[in-house]
Amino acid sequence: MWQTKMANNQPDSTVSSPVSRRTFVKAVGGTGAAAGLAGCTGGGGNGNNQSGKTTEKSTTTSSMSTTTSSSSSGGKTTISWAANPQMSDNADKVKEALYNAGLSKDIEIKLISGAWETGKRQQKYQLWLSQQKATPDLLLMDSGWTIPFIARNQLMNLSDALSGDVVKGIQNDYFGSSLSSAQDHDGNVFGVPFFPALPTMQYRKDLVKKAGYDPEGEDWATKGISWKKFSEVTAKTKKQAGTKYGFTFQAKAYEGLSCCDFNEWMSSFGGAYFGGLDNLFGPIGDRPITVDEKPVLDAIKMVRTFINGQSDPHSLDGYTGNIAPESVLQWSEETSRKPFTNGDAVMHRNWPYSIKINGKDKNFGTDLGVMPVPWGVKASDAKYKGTGGVVASLGGWNNTVNPSTEHKEAALEVLKTTMTDSFILDMFELIGYLPPKPKLFNSDKAKSAPVMGRYMDTLKVAGENAVPRPVTVAWPSESTKISQDVNAALGGQMSPSDAMSKLKQQLNAIEQSA
Repeated sequence: MWQTKMANNQPDSTVSSPVSRRTFVKAVGGTGAAAGLAGCTGGGGNGNNQSGKTTEKSTTTSSMSTTTSSSSSGGKTTISWAANPQMSDNADKVKEALYNAGLSKDIEIKLISGAWETGKRQQKYQLWLSQQKATPDLLLMDSGWTIPFIARNQLMNLSDALSGDVVKGIQNDYFGSSLSSAQDHDGNVFGVPFFPALPTMQYRKDLVKKAGYDPEGEDWATKGISWKKFSEVTAKTKKQAGTKYGFTFQAKAYEGLSCCDFNEWMSSFGGAYFGGLDNLFGPIGDRPITVDEKPVLDAIKMVRTFINGQSDPHSLDGYTGNIAPESVLQWSEETSRKPFTNGDAVMHRNWPYSIKINGKDKNFGTDLGVMPVPWGVKASDAKYKGTGGVVASLGGWNNTVNPSTEHKEAALEVLKTTMTDSFILDMFELIGYLPPKPKLFNSDKAKSAPVMGRYMDTLKVAGENAVPRPVTVAWPSESTKISQDVNAALGGQMSPSDAMSKLKQQLNAIEQSA
């Protein structure tokens, strides 16, 4: 059983929310708290058709209509479920998995596809729930912004709605770090973790081997490599293979940069937003702001080197450059994935859904290598406990119930069916969603799943070294400033030190006014 780097996130016991009571009470009063709260998609996008386009569609309608309602006709009840594009793209198989797991055929499922970018999905949910619409009945929510909806009393309290045994199962069987994102300060459950999202570094194993490297012999899959070696490997392989790009990733000024990519770079160098992982969830206004420290600046310099090379006046000595295009500054998950899938890059950072796509036989098959996100300094040399070494930002999604649903019992039956081992493993096999229950992670079915089963050891390492984002009532405003200033620093509009000094002042102002 694996744990995240957060010491207080124990996956095998009842876990209360990591958000302090003081912070949570503040969130209750902040009615606009979720409007811009950052979250990582973690595979919520349309990976199945590889279009990279934002889709908002229902499996039975052409738009995300807020007037569609649950209906009962002919003895059947229709439950609408606001879910991920990949699920609606595979609607028939998702429904089949539900019925195979025991869902009554008297309940029909209408899957509604949400936007690729998590922030757009969040805004749509806020509109629905603030207007107390009866549908969708179920809503799949990013773990990065579930808590503000709880704070505004916009989700059904599952601790009251479900039996004690079912609630106890949720508290005991799921990863504590994921569950904590769906609880209030008293430990009441308002959502069931649907899948955790753990990023990794994907790479062209065939090209890397031709360049003279030995990923298996050096056990890249579980030990990873340093960023310094990563830059060398990428540059050499890119030159030898003649690919258009070396490394593709997400550096657009959006939620994914602040919660995830930058969080990983900074943490891998031993840096932190607020003086270590112990302060991730507060207390707001009474914690150090450490974005101007050397590890954070080194992380930014490293990425500038990747883009501009050593000719950049703010490059990082010892790192090989010119391995990433300047266009990464405008890329999110899908825009960064497509060049890699098309064979135009050597390395690619993304979520598990991307492994599912790139590991298919029609793409790279077993020539796809996967390793943990590289490290900047060893954990033993990091300033803050829990940083340094290989790290991964913790993402994922929770399944929640609309308190205004007109079909409460049917909605809860669907929810309970999604909690069965059968359905969870079917979703892992079909889409690549990692099991939210630790006991299933090493199951024979998971290990033997097409494509994803090959990479379970690497994903386990990512889970063992996951760093959560600092979700508090202040995070919406903080995330926006972080992504803007980091993007500006990477793009050369400001020096790393100037950008982080500015960011420190902005974060301090937000913390003091929260």
